[in-house]
Amino acid sequence: MFLRLTIAFFALLTTTSSFAQTDAKIEVVKHNHVALHVKDIAASTKFYKEVMGLEPVAVPDSLKAIRSWFKLGTDQQIHLLAGREFEVKNDRNGSHFALFVISITAVEKYLTQHKMSFHKQVRFDGAVQIYVADPDGYLIELNEVKR
Repeated sequence: MFLRLTIAFFALLTTTSSFAQTDAKIEVVKHNHVALHVKDIAASTKFYKEVMGLEPVAVPDSLKAIRSWFKLGTDQQIHLLAGREFEVKNDRNGSHFALFVISITAVEKYLTQHKMSFHKQVRFDGAVQIYVADPDGYLIELNEVKR
């Protein structure tokens, strides 16, 4: 048993170190989309369209019942995927994604008027952040874009 573990450990070291020895590399140039697995595609679609104000992107007819896509900025997207069967357990210091907004004051006013829960805090650099959960519990961090 010890011999197998030792061999496996050295195989792992050899494999891992070989990544650093190659001239090829992955060069990420920008972000394309975020995909979220959701329980209720209609409820999540409504949230991202009506609450978040995101513009829908056309989905192929064969996927309309199980997918919903939205624009984020000029060339990025969020993809909603139907069929989630697990519970989302997020907190603002854990899994979340962040979006820039024009006015954090307007976001707070909107959420308050619509009686939606959110968490507001001031970040270490003085930026005000608001965290709001979508219908599945995924947290969205909202920050005012600096001009």
